[in-house]
Amino acid sequence: MTISRRKFLILGAVTATAFAMPPFISLKAYAANLEQPAMSKVTINVNGKPRALEVDNRTTLLDALREHLQLTGTKKGCDHGQCGACTVIADGRRINSCLTLAVMHQGSKITTIEGLGSPEKLHPMQAAFIKHDGYQCGYCTPGQICSAVAVLEEIRQGIPSHASPSLTEPPRLIASELQERMSGNICRCGAYSNIIEAITDVAQASA
Repeated sequence: MTISRRKFLILGAVTATAFAMPPFISLKAYAANLEQPAMSKVTINVNGKPRALEVDNRTTLLDALREHLQLTGTKKGCDHGQCGACTVIADGRRINSCLTLAVMHQGSKITTIEGLGSPEKLHPMQAAFIKHDGYQCGYCTPGQICSAVAVLEEIRQGIPSHASPSLTEPPRLIASELQERMSGNICRCGAYSNIIEAITDVAQASA
């Protein structure tokens, strides 16, 4: 019986794979595990309301907000923590929601762009962005606004940045300070100067 070269190569590959696999692993069991991901129940306070979720342990906070809670104001940009479009405020601090898992936020207080204001009653930062034209395409705007709100709170608390001239004196409300603190939020349309004007306007009004 003669075997063609093609059949010989296929037979060799299948045989090698069979010997390489550990005897205690079956393809059927492996497939079953893939079909049943580990799930967890988590309750997160989102925009002032407790939300109970059951999510795959690998679900990011960003996907939990967008896909499970339909809070699509928070945007998925790079999905690698490099653009800031997914910025939300977690327990008073701004974070990139694409870099953290939903199961890590049991009991956390999360504020998204939907929780800052409404069309009927805008948050002062939202109103300032409109006034100073701090957006163009608008895709990065929710993250920019959430980050800006958190930035002013950081300054009020006296938390220094890399641009702060002193680690002991309160940070100054100047353009270079705001630019450094907002550097993690990318605006591909280039509305940076208008964004700084909007933040400055809110800071001066609240002062």
